[in-house]
Amino acid sequence: MDIQVGSLLEGKVSSITNFGAFISLEDGKSGLVHISEVSNTFVNDVHDFLQVGQTVKVKVLSAENGKINLSIKRAQPQAAPAPKASPAKTFNAPPKSAPSADQSFEDKLKQFLSSSEGKMADLNRNIAGKQGGRRRK
Repeated sequence: MDIQVGSLLEGKVSSITNFGAFISLEDGKSGLVHISEVSNTFVNDVHDFLQVGQTVKVKVLSAENGKINLSIKRAQPQAAPAPKASPAKTFNAPPKSAPSADQSFEDKLKQFLSSSEGKMADLNRNIAGKQGGRRRK
């Protein structure tokens, strides 16, 4: 059987590591579910979510060079988004690009870091401007 990217499969957890879990698939193949792909919530310890021998449904993320990357959280049906509340009145604040549900954790983290770096640069410029008038001895 040829493993297709995007297909949903069923397998058994064969071993658990501190970085994820190995899943035994059909035809003796196995793949890795990285710790970031185990659940939609924060996973500190994979043992809190999976046990060896447990049957799980997984989605194939990639299959290249004999390595199969899998996801448990992407194999689960998506929950309907919660209704949004009416936006609060903003006072000429620049629009914030909210992370969408389609983004991966890594994408959300990159977005947060770039936003944070911009805010830190503004803060440092403001502080440097206030310190410019002082003389050092």
